[in-house]
Amino acid sequence: MTKRKPDPSSLKTEGDLNLSPRREEWKKENLDEETRALLAEDEKYFLKQSLSTPCLNALKEANGSEIIDLQGRAILDFHGNSVHQVGYGHPHVIQALQEQLQSLPFSPRRYTNQPAVDLAKKLSELAPGNLNKVLFAPGGTSAIGMALKLARLVTKKFKTISMWDSFHGASLDAISIGGESIFRQGIGPLLPGTEHVPPPDSQRCVWDCQGDCTLQCARYIDYVLEKEGDVGAVIAETVRSIPYIPKKEYWQIVREACDRHGALLILDEIPHALGRTGKFFTVEHYGIVPDILVIGKGLGGGLFPLAAMITKEEFDIAHEGALGHYTHEKSPLASRCGLATIEVIEQEGLLERSSHLGETTVKKLNSLKQKHLSIKDVRGLGLLIGIEIEVPGGERQDHEDLSEQLLYQCLSSGLSFKISRGNVLTWVPPLTIEEQDLERAVSILDRALSKISG
Repeated sequence: MTKRKPDPSSLKTEGDLNLSPRREEWKKENLDEETRALLAEDEKYFLKQSLSTPCLNALKEANGSEIIDLQGRAILDFHGNSVHQVGYGHPHVIQALQEQLQSLPFSPRRYTNQPAVDLAKKLSELAPGNLNKVLFAPGGTSAIGMALKLARLVTKKFKTISMWDSFHGASLDAISIGGESIFRQGIGPLLPGTEHVPPPDSQRCVWDCQGDCTLQCARYIDYVLEKEGDVGAVIAETVRSIPYIPKKEYWQIVREACDRHGALLILDEIPHALGRTGKFFTVEHYGIVPDILVIGKGLGGGLFPLAAMITKEEFDIAHEGALGHYTHEKSPLASRCGLATIEVIEQEGLLERSSHLGETTVKKLNSLKQKHLSIKDVRGLGLLIGIEIEVPGGERQDHEDLSEQLLYQCLSSGLSFKISRGNVLTWVPPLTIEEQDLERAVSILDRALSKISG
């Protein structure tokens, strides 16, 4: 029997897939022979997968808010895999890395080092409430794995509640709690006890709230916690990268439910911590304190992979076990990059800047919404911005097709972003971006909408 391939439209995720015919058309029209040769060589040696190889283009430089491709074209990067909060190649972060390379480039296990201790101390000082114990990992997925293990040790329960459509990483444990089909389909048995619930998504509300949120999604978590009776942790993204932004009361209800039923609350802020939403930690918008907070991506300043799990001192109970035990757990290079990144955020006032520029950009995009009927919704928190595209009177495929046209038209004009869930243009520019570059991005989108509509 022939195995049926999944319908690509059913695999729309937070990330953008490389399965589209429009992508190939764009490459044929825009890439020179040198770039094609490098892409062919890349495809020859790397395993193919739908979120990376085959790649779209090839880069040779990255500076500030821009990436420069092999053909010398400068492109505003509003994608950046969410690692570029302080932009590409920030001089302060590069200087810190160069200095560290000259003295201690690696710290073998069994030894500590001053940069690692300093970064752990700084994060414990910045973290909300009583979160004052840290473990580092070389990536966000690994930090999620540590959080899941710690929750089991603390609660003596293995079940979890997480969200459909969520993303917490691509390892087997992370996709078990994650909810995107592109990672789960065809893999086989996942971790047991990973219950899933509908997310607080105002655009696709399963409770039919129709724009007037009743917080049924939060109360449903309380209901599942009570019915299951033995859930050890609720794990979720504080704010989803689409983005959708829960009401403040949402997390307050969930926090109270976790306390009542003896479950830990684990919040995944891997893409958004370090100021993207206008606060150092996104959870600060909600007035609660989780039991475990996981951060990553931008923590390494766009230079070094680094993630952290931050939790309470009372959960420091795995003295005879191993939660992480990663080779680069206390990397002095990564730690110096992390410290320098936080220094840039503090010294350049990037939290306030993110809030201000985000509000300004959302206002400009809402003005475009009055001009272009295909902009259904604009939403944002700081410099995490989503522009939902719909063809008036069209079907789902029409919305996705228009979104793709806009992506490649904007790419040709020097603006890169990703399409989330098929029809949301997701903008995550560096927090250091110049205001005129944000204005330029809005103008590029405006012209693309006008050209395609025309």
